[in-house]
Amino acid sequence: MKRFRVTSASSIVLLMLCIMYFITYLDRVNVSTAAAGFGKEFQLSHTQIGLVFSAFAYPYLVFQIIGGWVSDRFGARRTLICCGAVWALATILTGLAGGLTSLLAARLLLGFGEGATFPAATAAMARWVAKEKRGFAQGITHAASRIGNAVAPGAIVLVMATWGWRESFYICGIFSLVWVIVWAITFTEHPKDHPRITADELEVLPQPKPKAANVPWKALFRRMAPVTIVYFCYGWTLWLFLSWIPQYFLHSYHLDLQKSAIFASTVFFAGVLGDTLGGIVTDRIFTRTGSLKRARSWMVSICMLLTLAVLVPLMFAHNLYISMACLSAGFFFAEMTIGPMWAIPMDIAPEYSGTASGMMNTGSALAAIISPVAGGFLIDRFGSWELPFVGSMLLMGIGVVLAFRMQPESKFEANATPDAQPATGFKV
Repeated sequence: MKRFRVTSASSIVLLMLCIMYFITYLDRVNVSTAAAGFGKEFQLSHTQIGLVFSAFAYPYLVFQIIGGWVSDRFGARRTLICCGAVWALATILTGLAGGLTSLLAARLLLGFGEGATFPAATAAMARWVAKEKRGFAQGITHAASRIGNAVAPGAIVLVMATWGWRESFYICGIFSLVWVIVWAITFTEHPKDHPRITADELEVLPQPKPKAANVPWKALFRRMAPVTIVYFCYGWTLWLFLSWIPQYFLHSYHLDLQKSAIFASTVFFAGVLGDTLGGIVTDRIFTRTGSLKRARSWMVSICMLLTLAVLVPLMFAHNLYISMACLSAGFFFAEMTIGPMWAIPMDIAPEYSGTASGMMNTGSALAAIISPVAGGFLIDRFGSWELPFVGSMLLMGIGVVLAFRMQPESKFEANATPDAQPATGFKV
């Protein structure tokens, strides 16, 4: 197989998507660190701070499927230009908040802007990434988002120490606006239209297909249901980590803000490694075996089992370095599922990849609503910073079993009868 040059059109598109993933997660996680500032200024409880963390997830949930359909219908270029402008504005407005109500409003707007981003990116990858590189593309872009997680605590603490918590949102908002402008200039919907595309690149990319007809909603919902549930199980752990890890080290071990940021960044950096390695491993398994079941379902199940196992010691040893090791290992193995999980919508329904990935990501979006608030409630009610991770372990155990229901090896056929579709065990 031919390798892409670093300056090739495909590489530039992938780089732009990596930067977008980085920005969107920098925007989401900066609120976790900045909570030390606005929580004190506005005198918020942990439960109220949890509501601020989860507020963006309500419109984020709603616009997963809508945004996926929009990106399939109108293209990733226009979708992400509009989304980027909205999330940039929302980030700036977060810095202008004057209390709990305005904070919630700004975070709701952020969810509206970011709701379609990952489905739109997946729709772009379906055209711009070869089939045997899908896991790598999804892994490396999500690794960029985890770099955003890892950078956020230290960077936000530095900005807060120099100027204040509000300025951290202003800087992130301006960064987002710059990305929107560059994306509009550099991206084309179809590879053949890109001025830097070469014949060698076009040869390995998916062949262009006519725009998909009306989405067969019921059949596609039924086909993606097990994938969505498995992604909810993963998403619970993701949003628990993103929301509470900076506060966990700050309060559970009574560290100062700078030291807690270092420990939180260490945990999040483990996710960078997990995303990258997961994408490489799933593609390598697929290349060697030709089995999507092994490359996707088996790998997701094994990684979820390992996540559960390494979090168990967290319940029995209250030691700073053991906690850091357990959380880092847990986040590493959880993130190894990302490459195979985000490749699955393209495996199952390439013609509807934006819509299908939006359906899958509703699982994570729903978890983003419940998990931070549940974590905050448990901390307030029982005073234990470890107790919320019990829910992560239980859901990972469920994901271990349900991963085998996803069946990525069976391609979705829009015109097939219900009996012709693979039996997932879920009915609509």
